[in-house]
Amino acid sequence: MKTINLPYLALALCLFLLTVVTWGSKTGSDGDTRLPLLTLLIFNECAFLLAVAGAFIGIKYLRSINFRFSLNPLYSLTTLLCTLLIVQFTLLGIRLWPL
Repeated sequence: MKTINLPYLALALCLFLLTVVTWGSKTGSDGDTRLPLLTLLIFNECAFLLAVAGAFIGIKYLRSINFRFSLNPLYSLTTLLCTLLIVQFTLLGIRLWPL
């Protein structure tokens, strides 16, 4: 696989993991989450690192084409979504972490 395609793969996997973490963090009638807390934190951290890698590779490629978004608009959008997912997973990790 070429590294240039990593943002597409990262976006798909991050959206799947976001769904799993969001579903798993719902509390049941007994007050516990559907998935164990450690599992949620590990999934969240893996998705965060995957989104960082996707955004890094995407921005690196966009820099090489001098940020001409019209050359590859889908790639630009995918890189932007990976960047937004970094923020989302950061906030979700802070919310999940027990204080």
